[in-house]
Amino acid sequence: MAPVVTPRRPANGSQLRADRTRALVIDETVRCILEEGFAAASAKHITERAGVTWGVVQYHFGDREGLLMAVVDKGFAELTEALHELPPDAENARDRTEFTVNAAWEAFSSPTSMAALEILIATRSMRDTVATQHLTELANAFVKLGKHIGEGLAVRHATAIGNLIWATLRGLVVSQLVVAEPLDSKRERRALVDMISAYVEGATTAGAGPRPGAI
Repeated sequence: MAPVVTPRRPANGSQLRADRTRALVIDETVRCILEEGFAAASAKHITERAGVTWGVVQYHFGDREGLLMAVVDKGFAELTEALHELPPDAENARDRTEFTVNAAWEAFSSPTSMAALEILIATRSMRDTVATQHLTELANAFVKLGKHIGEGLAVRHATAIGNLIWATLRGLVVSQLVVAEPLDSKRERRALVDMISAYVEGATTAGAGPRPGAI
């Protein structure tokens, strides 16, 4: 995928207007992908929806791949920022788990984050080092959440908790992307919270590491 093109500062100093135009095109691309699917997000269709010319898109992003990468950049920046804000300390493992899972889901299911994930799925063969770095940073953020939830457990088990949250929420987002109607994921998230909190509480009570194969 082509690198993101950073626009030159307009000669007339209208940086605010340029930033608004750039944000408009990104937001319209996100809406296009979520409303009509990735295949509909052609250069022509995006410019029509955003009410701009192709020259404007080229000026800000270079080409369609640069625009898509800009959506990925924004989506993952918002997601990792939200995930790095750890939930408040709580002695109860279930409270920590429930807060973390629900906060992570709110961040994961935002329009920009969902569009970014769909772009990465659709352009897997074109994925560049920048996108791979985004995925690595995101995985690390989930590991950090797992360590917070599994406080006192061995690092490898706390890491497994983070990976489980990451895989589950990613699957829920993909499920939402493939159906037209909004999905209610409360039951799935509640089951995830039940499983993780029971695991953490059980391991803590036993005063030992998790049972083999528990996660």
